[in-house]
Amino acid sequence: MTRDDIEGIGTVDDPWQLTTPPGRSGFEAWREPEGDPAALVVQVGKTQLRYHLSCIEDLHAMLVEDGDWVPLGNADEQKTAAEGTVEAWGRSSDNPVGGWYGLKKGLRGRFANYVPPVLEALGLAEVEHNARNNRMRAL
Repeated sequence: MTRDDIEGIGTVDDPWQLTTPPGRSGFEAWREPEGDPAALVVQVGKTQLRYHLSCIEDLHAMLVEDGDWVPLGNADEQKTAAEGTVEAWGRSSDNPVGGWYGLKKGLRGRFANYVPPVLEALGLAEVEHNARNNRMRAL
């Protein structure tokens, strides 16, 4: 996927039209900077997930610091995320928000499924699009 393939500009009126890294599911995403807190909103069918908007810059900074491919490790909130993955970082007390980037209990997981395509759309990261075991790295 390239930035030229992405539809939308990331606003509520013109959301990004994205697909999960394996390419099996489509979703919409947009920035909501005026929210309390500011959020990255992901709409998957009728389900809406919200992540701290700072996740975009924070994840990019983590990837730059790491300097290599990082496994995504997608997992639901109720499942443990594998160490060293984007999903584990998105829940870690060591990340810049000190825990979950997801804002609503019960819908805080799947960080590695929905946030990496946003970074890819913004030209901040490269994301693999294999059937399984995808990774990402900073651009």
